Amino acid sequence: MSQLPKPPKTFDEFSKRFPKIALAWGDVAAAGKQGPLDERTARLVKLGIAIGAMREGATHSSVRKALAAGVTEDELDQVVALSVGTLGFPAAVAAFSWIRDELIKRR
Repeated sequence: MSQLPKPPKTFDEFSKRFPKIALAWGDVAAAGKQGPLDERTARLVKLGIAIGAMREGATHSSVRKALAAGVTEDELDQVVALSVGTLGFPAAVAAFSWIRDELIKRR
């Protein structure tokens, strides 16, 4: 398993303010990992879900975690390209920009 990136400061602050919610969230995340998907595939699926739901913060988080799991930029781009037919061009461009935000920070 890959080393997860450090969560944003706001996540840590929220978790400290609401520790029971943070604990439950951790349990949900752990339960979702049970199954046949490897880490890289699971990260790509999570990214696709975040994009499909148009959740900017979740997309940023999914990109960081996918990169930590060894997902390539080309694979991230393919997820965005696959979203066009379902979400439409403007939504896919928005998701593309969210992914680029994280790639720029990484460089």
